[in-house]
Amino acid sequence: MTISTPTLRTDEPASARLGTLAAQGATGALSTETGIVYLSAGHVVHVESAVTPDLGDLLTHSGALAPDGWWEAIDQAGRRCRVGRQLVDSGHLAAGALELCHLGALFDAAYFVLAHDGPALRFRPGAAHWLGAVRAVPVDTVLRESRRRRELLHRIWPEPAVDRAPLARVPGPDATDLPARRGRTLAQVDGVRTAAQIATALACRTFHTLVELRRLAAAGLVAPVAPLIPGPSSAPSPAPAPASAPATVSAEPGPTPRPLAPDEPDTALLRRLLHALEAL
Repeated sequence: MTISTPTLRTDEPASARLGTLAAQGATGALSTETGIVYLSAGHVVHVESAVTPDLGDLLTHSGALAPDGWWEAIDQAGRRCRVGRQLVDSGHLAAGALELCHLGALFDAAYFVLAHDGPALRFRPGAAHWLGAVRAVPVDTVLRESRRRRELLHRIWPEPAVDRAPLARVPGPDATDLPARRGRTLAQVDGVRTAAQIATALACRTFHTLVELRRLAAAGLVAPVAPLIPGPSSAPSPAPAPASAPATVSAEPGPTPRPLAPDEPDTALLRRLLHALEAL
């Protein structure tokens, strides 16, 4: 019997490695420095990243699924990699709602894993995610959407530190008359939370939150918190302030939000997904 072993890091860009695996119809998990892409028969079935809310966070924080229902499905079907199927079969979630939320989580995580095209670390043949297959997406579609998101965010505000660093409000600029979603996002900026944590608190997809945070940064309302740099003495000293107005931590943290309805879908993205799924 032949035992498959993981392929080790070759510094090959993740996008190129995914293209090769797609052409081979591979099944398994490709790890990068920022997350893992799960493949089945050459198609992407799940992507996870530590810097985005997972599917369970999105479903439970939005009120679409009770936390007990989520953990029950994991207990009953996690070992069999059929958690998604269990949620539908048990009546906790409609199949369409699961697919929509799963695709949103998949593309959110794929942005962080693939948009900057870091090196592929290893591929584990045959590895499967405990969620199970919900909806397979072609590799080309995932790569194209990741690039589109990167380019859109760059046009709004070209500083990518907003995506990952803790964010703080910048005193001075007028923050009145903001659109509702942007105002809710700004209310969660407290000098501690990152974009992913704000997205979780709002039960909102990470990409939509990133769009609003980059718009707030472009308006001079938020900025990444400067890291502390150790000085010559034993006590650490703050990093030098940038030339522009420094970000300061608000005295009061953002309020805990009331459960909101699931965030509005990106209509253009959903249309492209529908066309891709119909092509399959």
